[in-house]
Amino acid sequence: MASVISGKLAPKAVVAELSRPGPYAVLRGELALVGLPGVVFTPTSGQGLPAVAIAHDWLQPAARYLGLLRHLASWGIVAAAPDTQRGPFGSHRALAHDLRTALGVCAGVRLGGNARGAAVSVDPHKLGVAGHGMGGGAAVLAAAVPAADTQVQAMGEPYWEVGHGVDLQAVATIALTDTKPSAVDAARAVHLPGMHLAFGKDLVSPPAAGADLVADAWGGESSLRTLKKATHLGLLEGRHWSDAILDGKGEAATRTLVRALLTAFLLHRLGGETRYASAFDGAIKGTEVRSPDVKAS
Repeated sequence: MASVISGKLAPKAVVAELSRPGPYAVLRGELALVGLPGVVFTPTSGQGLPAVAIAHDWLQPAARYLGLLRHLASWGIVAAAPDTQRGPFGSHRALAHDLRTALGVCAGVRLGGNARGAAVSVDPHKLGVAGHGMGGGAAVLAAAVPAADTQVQAMGEPYWEVGHGVDLQAVATIALTDTKPSAVDAARAVHLPGMHLAFGKDLVSPPAAGADLVADAWGGESSLRTLKKATHLGLLEGRHWSDAILDGKGEAATRTLVRALLTAFLLHRLGGETRYASAFDGAIKGTEVRSPDVKAS
């Protein structure tokens, strides 16, 4: 029997349960059918489901995240990934916009369905964003809202995307790389729950230059967890020509742990599954975690 603490699974039990595929069969679709290059994975059935849009790292195709997207969908989370801004000079601002657009598609377009007309629906109030590397920074930009403090506005043209019918509830970053405009500056204007996963052996985006700074600047409740042995490319699947110019490699252990932690965070923060709450700040082997800090808004 899984270990339970005050109605919540212990962190070890959360990882053990959510590192395995979930109970739902999964369907794959193409965002390109509605004008946005990318993919979306959904359970075969379900109403009022949570949804997350996930942004890729620098140069990476969405295809390198298909296992992660499929895993989330198997646990009842609609998961989309824009396949845009993949060039060496891709726009971080535009990728943030595409995350919100993908969520708008998930919440506003019929997903799945069969001959009898059944379809999957997404609750527009259960939406989150996440991202890896550069995509982690873009996720922060997508979640930022104009601050009362106008310091960031002095940087020039506003870069946040507000409205568009997208009501974000949670943000997750993975091996975050800072962006232009800066995700660190934008983090001060994010007042949503945030989970930041840093990779301890990341030479592309060391935690001290990315995830640590964003977690410290975060405007709402957040946690920072470092996966001690993970490299920057540890989350990625398959091979790509960019592997030759970026440090690290795909790591099965890193993919498994990230899938479990991200699934737990999203089910907790978007789906209201409090039994998985310990994954936010509980002790997990091979990681170090900083307890959440609630800051005044």
